[in-house]
Amino acid sequence: MPTYNTPGVYIQEISTLPPSVASVATAVPAFIGYTAIGPVLTPTRITSMLEFEQIFGGPKLETFAVTVATSPALSISVAPITPSPFILYYSMQMYFANGGGPCWVSSAKLYTGVGAATAVSGTELKAALDTFEKIDEPTLILFPDAVNCPLPVLAPIEPVQYGNLVQDALIQCNKLQDRFVICDVPQVATQEISLTDLDEWRNEFRNVTGTKYLSYGAAYMPYLNTGLSYGVSDTTTVVIGASPSVQLSTLLPTTNPQLHKAILEKIAETKVTLPSSAAIAGVYASVDRDRGVWKAPANVSLNNVIAPSIAITEAQQGDLNVDASTGKSINAIRAFTGKGTLVWGARTLAGNDNEWRYINVRRLFITAEESIKKATEFVVFEPNDRNTWNRVKGTISNYLTNLWRDGALVGATPDQAFFVKIGLGETMTAQDILEGKLIVQIGMAASRPAEFIILQFQHKLQEG
Repeated sequence: MPTYNTPGVYIQEISTLPPSVASVATAVPAFIGYTAIGPVLTPTRITSMLEFEQIFGGPKLETFAVTVATSPALSISVAPITPSPFILYYSMQMYFANGGGPCWVSSAKLYTGVGAATAVSGTELKAALDTFEKIDEPTLILFPDAVNCPLPVLAPIEPVQYGNLVQDALIQCNKLQDRFVICDVPQVATQEISLTDLDEWRNEFRNVTGTKYLSYGAAYMPYLNTGLSYGVSDTTTVVIGASPSVQLSTLLPTTNPQLHKAILEKIAETKVTLPSSAAIAGVYASVDRDRGVWKAPANVSLNNVIAPSIAITEAQQGDLNVDASTGKSINAIRAFTGKGTLVWGARTLAGNDNEWRYINVRRLFITAEESIKKATEFVVFEPNDRNTWNRVKGTISNYLTNLWRDGALVGATPDQAFFVKIGLGETMTAQDILEGKLIVQIGMAASRPAEFIILQFQHKLQEG
C-alpha cells in the first residue's frame, strides 16, 4: 500500500479482469532425419522449403541407367532404381505442399561429405529425437526416414529399431504432455502387393510398437505415389546406341542441349513414393488453421499425390481401424472416384480407449492443458487465498467459454460443456494449502467426430 503524507487526490487503478489465455500453436512438427548439409543434432526452426534448402541442402541424388536409341527415331528408356533410404527432403516438400507452416528440423547425420551416412540408423535417429526434449514449441513428432530402419518381416514381440524409436517418441510425448507422434506403417517396395503383404506389415507394426502411451500417437498407411521427381546425379550413366556409356555430366546443355533435356524429362517421369506422415502433418496444420484443433484431420484430400501405393478396400480398412486384441488403430489413406486421395481415418493408436480414441480429442486436451499451464504461471508464489482462486477460475473459464463458442466443446450452455473447480473443501484441503498446493479441477466435453453415419430406413405402410 502506498503511503499518503501530502494532502491531495491520489489515483489507484484496480485490476478487475482476469488474465487472458493465449492458445499455444497446435501443429508445429519436429522433423527428424538425414540431410545433405547443415547442423547435426541441432534443432533448427524453418518456415519454408526455400529456408530448408538453404540450411540443410537438397535431396540425396540418385544414379539412373539411361539407354538412348537414335534409330529409327529417338527413344529413351530408364531402368528402375533402388532409391536412397534418405527421404527427409521429399517429405518436407510434401509437408509444405499440404498446408504446412513453421516447423523444426534436427539432422541425425549428413549423407554427403567425409563420414557420410550410408544407411538409416535407429540409434542416430534416437539421438536426434532427444534433442527436441528441451525445445518447447514443437507439438508433433515425425521421422519419415525411420521406415528404412532395419525391420525384419513379422518381427517378434521384442522391439526392433523402428519400434524402439516409436516407443521412445511416445515416452517423450507422455513425459512432456505437449506433443503427438505421427507414425508410418513400414512397407516393403514390391512390384505386386498382395493381401498377405498388407496383413504382415499391419501385424508387424502392431507387434513392435509396445503398449504404453498409445493415445499420444497415430499411425497411417499406405505409402503415397507422389508427383515429386528424384534428384539426379551427374554420374548417371547414359548409353547412346552402340557407343560406350558416358556420364550425364558430359551431355551438358551447351554440347547437346536437346538430348540432355530429353533425358532429364524422361528421368523425371520416375516419381517418388513416400510414407504419408509428412503429408499428414501438413493436413494437421491446415485443418487446425482453417477449422481448429478440435476438428478431426480426416476426410481431407492430399495434394501432390497421384494415388495411394495400395488400394485399400472397406473390408481391409475394417481390420486396420478396429483391432480387438491390441486396440492399435491404423488410419487408412484411400482413393475415391471424383474426390481424389483422402485421409480416411481419425483414430489414435489407442483405438479401443473410449477417452482417447480420436486424434482431435487427444490434441484438443494437449492444447488446452499447455495453454492453461502457461497462462496460470502468474499464480506461482501468489497468496493461496480466495482472491487468487477467483482470478484463476475466471481466467480458465473465459478460455473454455471461447472454446465452447468455437465448437470445440459440446453442450447447450457453458455449464454443460465444461466445469472449473477450485477452493478449500472443494479441490483442496487445509493440508494442501499448508504444503503450497493450489489444485484446480477442469472437465471438458470434447466434440467427437461422427465416424459412422448410420441411415435407418423402413417401409411405411399405406394409410387410408
